[in-house]
Amino acid sequence: MKAVGRRRQITTSKGAFKMAMDAELEIHRWENGAIRSRKDCVAQEAPLEIRINGESLTITMRTPGDDFSLTSGFLFAEGVIQSYADIETIGYECFNSEPDKRNLIRVTLKTENILAYDRAKLERNFISTSSCGICGKSSLEAVRCLAKPLTDHDFRAPATLFEKLSARMRASQSAFDKTGGLHAAALFSNEGEMLILSEDIGRHNAVDKLIGRALYENRLPLSSHILLVSGRTSFEILQKAAVARIPIVCAVSAPSSLAVELARELNITLIGFLRGDTMNIYSGVERISA
Repeated sequence: MKAVGRRRQITTSKGAFKMAMDAELEIHRWENGAIRSRKDCVAQEAPLEIRINGESLTITMRTPGDDFSLTSGFLFAEGVIQSYADIETIGYECFNSEPDKRNLIRVTLKTENILAYDRAKLERNFISTSSCGICGKSSLEAVRCLAKPLTDHDFRAPATLFEKLSARMRASQSAFDKTGGLHAAALFSNEGEMLILSEDIGRHNAVDKLIGRALYENRLPLSSHILLVSGRTSFEILQKAAVARIPIVCAVSAPSSLAVELARELNITLIGFLRGDTMNIYSGVERISA
């Protein structure tokens, strides 16, 4: 698979454009009885349009950076591609009038994948936002999970393994340190080693970036891995984990009722309120050993 640019500069297949995830602004702060000017960093948010074979598929609000991973992870989670090799070309459209705004990605699928794309396009509405990836789905049928339940296997994890995962993820959130406004998704091995970290203003975008990276690195299926997200777990995060075959999903905060329902339906171990040596296990407790 090669990456191409339609009008201007090209990236590598991994998406090598280095784009800032934060912006420095002049603000005013009330402190100690006075208003003073100061500089502050805020998280970047910008639209990203994904076009497939010349046709617009979706526009999502995201934090710029790692856009190729975001795109490929999204396409994989939605059933459009089965591997990174299904993409013929991927590249930015850099308009002559705005050369620094790389907010449009063109993807060309290999011929044999066009039918899968057409089928997914008919079945689902892909409009999304930075806050909720399924808000734009056109019908209840469109939000159904694409994945089958995970099968039982020998992957087990001791409860003590989870005690330091949040701290390891937090220590690597460099963009969050500057802005305080980005979500994170981290992929861990069955021994607790952090393999991939992604940050984005959208929770589901961070997971798409992570899955896209894993797809590019030929790690899938992730059947012996653990996913940790910095916020709450939603239906869509569980759906994406199921497509990537991740057996254990953890969150620093709470799950939604639909996330718990889906985790139980798909045989995924779902953990919430993971903070130090405490956690709530909402489903799949058999994978956790004391």
